[in-house]
Amino acid sequence: MLVGVVALPFIVSGCTTSKLADGITTSSVRSGSYAYTAKDKECLARAMFFESNRSSRDGLVAVGSVVMNRLKSGEYGDSVCGVVGQKNQFAPGVLSRPMNSKALPDVQAAAESVLKGERHPKVKDEVMFFHTAGLKFPYKNMHYTTVAGGNAFYEKRSRRKPLPAMPETMVASVEQPALPGVVEEAPATVASAGSDAALASAMSFQATPENADAIGALIASQDRPME
Repeated sequence: MLVGVVALPFIVSGCTTSKLADGITTSSVRSGSYAYTAKDKECLARAMFFESNRSSRDGLVAVGSVVMNRLKSGEYGDSVCGVVGQKNQFAPGVLSRPMNSKALPDVQAAAESVLKGERHPKVKDEVMFFHTAGLKFPYKNMHYTTVAGGNAFYEKRSRRKPLPAMPETMVASVEQPALPGVVEEAPATVASAGSDAALASAMSFQATPENADAIGALIASQDRPME
């Protein structure tokens, strides 16, 4: 007997409609089927049975689609039973509680159909979570896609939004406005050799013995290199 589940390529081949004994007509999407065991079918049927309230085939297939999405992701187990039996993910006792209901044949038929490729049209590959419909949570990363069988189905999206690209801007040189009451003088322009000599004379240092001694004492008193 084949152990585990082998995922085949997911190729959408069209939509189908079906009608349950309860009179609810649902639509579904077919994709690639899986090689599965009787144990896989039982585990999937159990998840669908205890989580969908057996209210409609729509709800059954939606839960089954979440199980198969988790299996396909590789993050929640490497078999159908491994996904369904993961701790604190599905209903308590999902793999051990007795299934007593007249709807059991319909549940088993729906589970087999999901294993053969049927998917809920609004439970895409990214949708791997659901909770009881009507509950509200403050998280902003929960993107809901549908409500079926008394459950609200959603995918988790990143709360980190990419920063928008900053457009490149050209910085132009503009004349700074003068402050009120302040008169700015135009810079002086030295235009002659005579003016150069006068400016050099005004800025030169007269090296008298007294000044030289004072500068030497100042340098000697420094504790660190001058910056």
